[in-house]
Amino acid sequence: MTDTAQRIFVSYAGPDRAWAEWAGWQLQQAGHQVELDRWHWRTGDDFVQKMNGALDRADAVVALFSRHYFAPRRWTREEWSATVALRGRLVPVAIELLADGDIPALLAGVLRTDIHGLDETAATAALLEAVHGPVAPTGPVAFPGAALPGTAVPGAGSAGTPTGPDAQRPRLPSSVGLPEVWNVRRRNPDFSGRETVMGQLRTGLLSGHQAVVQALHGMGGIGKTQIALEYAHRFASQYDLVWWVDAEQADQLPVRYTELADRLGIAKSDAGSEPNARALLQHLRTRHRWLLILDNAEHPDQIEPWVPEGPGHVLITSRSPDWHGIAHQCDLDVFTRTDSVAYLKSRIPGMTTEHADLLAQDLGDLPLALAQAAGVLLSGMTLDRYRQLLTTDTARLLQESDLRDYPAPLAATVNIAVTRLMDDGHPDAAALLRLGAFLGPEPIPTAWLETARPRLTTVPGDPDDPMWLRNALQPLGRFGLARTDFDTFQIHRLTQAILRTQTSPDQVPAIRDDVTAVLAAVDPGDPQSPADWPAWASLTGHLTAPHVTTAIANRPALRPVLTKAAHFLIRSGLPRAARDLSAALHEAWSTDMGPDHPDTLTCAQFLGHATAGLGDYAKGQLVIEDTLVRRRRVLGEDHPDTLQSANDAFTNLSNLGEYAEARRMAEDTLVRRRRVLGEDHPDTLSSAGNLATILSGLGEYAEARRMAEDTLVRRRRVLGEDHPDTLASANNLASALHTLGEYAEARRMKEDVLARRRRVLGEDHPDTLSAAGNLASTLSSLGEYAKARRMQEDVLARHHRVLGEDHPDTLSSANNLAGTLYDLGKCAEARPMQEDVLARRRRVLGEDHPDTLGSANNLAGTLHALGEYAEARRMQEDVLARSRRVLGEGHPDTLGFASNLAGTLHALSRYPEAVALLKDARAGYVRLFGAKHPRTERVTRMLAAALTAMGKTHEAQQLTGRKANKGKRRFGRKRR
Repeated sequence: MTDTAQRIFVSYAGPDRAWAEWAGWQLQQAGHQVELDRWHWRTGDDFVQKMNGALDRADAVVALFSRHYFAPRRWTREEWSATVALRGRLVPVAIELLADGDIPALLAGVLRTDIHGLDETAATAALLEAVHGPVAPTGPVAFPGAALPGTAVPGAGSAGTPTGPDAQRPRLPSSVGLPEVWNVRRRNPDFSGRETVMGQLRTGLLSGHQAVVQALHGMGGIGKTQIALEYAHRFASQYDLVWWVDAEQADQLPVRYTELADRLGIAKSDAGSEPNARALLQHLRTRHRWLLILDNAEHPDQIEPWVPEGPGHVLITSRSPDWHGIAHQCDLDVFTRTDSVAYLKSRIPGMTTEHADLLAQDLGDLPLALAQAAGVLLSGMTLDRYRQLLTTDTARLLQESDLRDYPAPLAATVNIAVTRLMDDGHPDAAALLRLGAFLGPEPIPTAWLETARPRLTTVPGDPDDPMWLRNALQPLGRFGLARTDFDTFQIHRLTQAILRTQTSPDQVPAIRDDVTAVLAAVDPGDPQSPADWPAWASLTGHLTAPHVTTAIANRPALRPVLTKAAHFLIRSGLPRAARDLSAALHEAWSTDMGPDHPDTLTCAQFLGHATAGLGDYAKGQLVIEDTLVRRRRVLGEDHPDTLQSANDAFTNLSNLGEYAEARRMAEDTLVRRRRVLGEDHPDTLSSAGNLATILSGLGEYAEARRMAEDTLVRRRRVLGEDHPDTLASANNLASALHTLGEYAEARRMKEDVLARRRRVLGEDHPDTLSAAGNLASTLSSLGEYAKARRMQEDVLARHHRVLGEDHPDTLSSANNLAGTLYDLGKCAEARPMQEDVLARRRRVLGEDHPDTLGSANNLAGTLHALGEYAEARRMQEDVLARSRRVLGEGHPDTLGFASNLAGTLHALSRYPEAVALLKDARAGYVRLFGAKHPRTERVTRMLAAALTAMGKTHEAQQLTGRKANKGKRRFGRKRR
């Protein structure tokens, strides 16, 4: 490189931000154009997109190597790929001493410049030399054995107050120790996460030339003080003065300021604390590089007169959100789940990611609660016991704490805040807090409370007062007991649990009556309509909280909304939540009203549906069949509810692979629904669509197509283009077209279905994932393997996250991806995936399920491709025998299995056996699909090759209409 101006991107880890600012400043002063994320990227920008753009524009990338830089959990795949790809443009600069094992092997051999331990002058020269390249000496080189006369080690410069441009210049982080004026307590060695907040905080404090005031506000235990403490230590080198002030008692601020004034030598012994405090404020107006931290400032109006002005920084921590007009506000939330898991795993050796995730969920990702939990678990308590106590004895458990970095355990923190709330004279706010504690941990829409206000008996005051809710919510926000937003408020789950534990038993019945009144007043709309799902999601967040479900399960006024909530959870793709809610309600209602009560049976219907939706088809079928038997006895054969249970029963029989019995029930149910409900009733169309799917499973593709087309036309007319049921019919028709070999039209329809489902249902809804997987299969059939693979990898990752590793849909995704890998010639990669899917399908679905047979066939095809013909043959013979028994001789899958076995027999030179199987398979395909279908054409080619190998060239030519190819063919292809 030359020393001409360059475009430089500075790459660094979050904790090293002060180094990045210093390096960026020095490079700018040297005439380079610098891009630094915190200087040039805005909140909300796409990180990967911005990084890729910066790398594309950069002539060089200065990477600040440190242990933080190479922390394993810091790297995304995009960051690592981009860094390694830089090669010649990468300028590594080490900002701390690194051992050989600190740097990944791929980068360990790259020459780097070390600037740690240097003074600022030497570090600047080293940085610029790293960017510009080395310069050979122009004069004689000094003898290293003796010091030259008059030389001295350059120092860091004066520790006094800089003025002019240097006052705003970032300082070399290692050029000084702690500031000369410093009273901050020791750093918390367990501080973890919060890099985004730390970056926002630093950016905010650097946003102006005059005093910049930032207020971190949030509930108790959320980590405000810990962030301020970490900020002070991390950026200590950028200040000459850092002073920590306990600002909880605003009237004591003059005393605290006088202590600082005395430290600076400007206090007058004969003056009072207030004059000295004002002298300090005047001094700070002319002083640079200072940071004042006002910790736990709870009264903004009392604090405002004492907020310094001048070219320094003020950082305030507070529970109160009322800092408008005084400070730039940073609303601090709980940890992200990623940060929670990382913290727990770092504190508790051996804790798995799964266990850390469960505990973090129980604790609501609250930093103080996580720290307390880590302390208790490290003292010897098991995780299972801790989680149990967290449910049964929350307040007592959260009272246990010996943390040095937090002033009080969480239970005490809540108690103190509630006491202050009452002492300040806010009984209405306290009552609202108690009511909210008995609702769920999700945001509570204020409109619910406004609607239910006339029926609330535990909230004092005039029900007709239009300002009652505002007056009650403001103190909750000020004391950090609730998070208040535009039209909702939210109480943390642990705060709720503590409050419930401490509520007098005499008060609980009335509070639960009020909870019932609030929930009964909500009307979210149609649980089957995606347009109403946001309102239902808000409500079910409360209905499904265990303490709420238990308390309201037997409230008659809430039975309708509870059953609708279960229906919503099923339709919106949340079967686990639906199963848990339905199971709790079914147990309660069976005891209270009996198992045959219509409401109990409705609940049982959703329990069976949800259980099957989780992939446990066998257990789901037991519930569904029991519900059907009871409804037939109680309601009669033709009651709409009975027919719904019959529809569920035959649909799940199809899931179990029992197509013949499913078809018999489906045809009977469809006839009854047509007679009772009419041809175009949505329930009738549901049965018709399900029957079409069963016909496809039976291999009757032409009839399945006809029914799917008719159902789609009717649903479009009755329900509209974008209704989930309409999209299900379109998806089914597209699948039928695929099986019939009409790949181009199938692709067009599947692309449309996928686009609509993404818009209507969301990216991760199981139906959306099904549509994406179906489209990928068609792309694979069209030979677009690379695109299919990308889609299938994404679908599989989402299925793992949404449904779990063993769900049948997840296994189908893995099976399809392995098939595409096979098509790409990556048999070695496909084989272990297919072996895993086969083992899981055998365990989950059984040896003879059609999907299990498909997996065994696919694995055998890969073994064939790898030359393991004997094992492939053994598996294929077993699969064919099972398929003939389960699906029948003429089923398309059976024909496919037979042709694949024939391919392996051909490879083993057992031509007569191969020919016999292929002739039967070809005849079956011609009968089902005609001679031009891709399956028929493939088997015809295979048969011609086998005949040619036997010397029957003429017969082979008659089949294909052209001279037979004597070259090798690749057989053993799996069914798609």
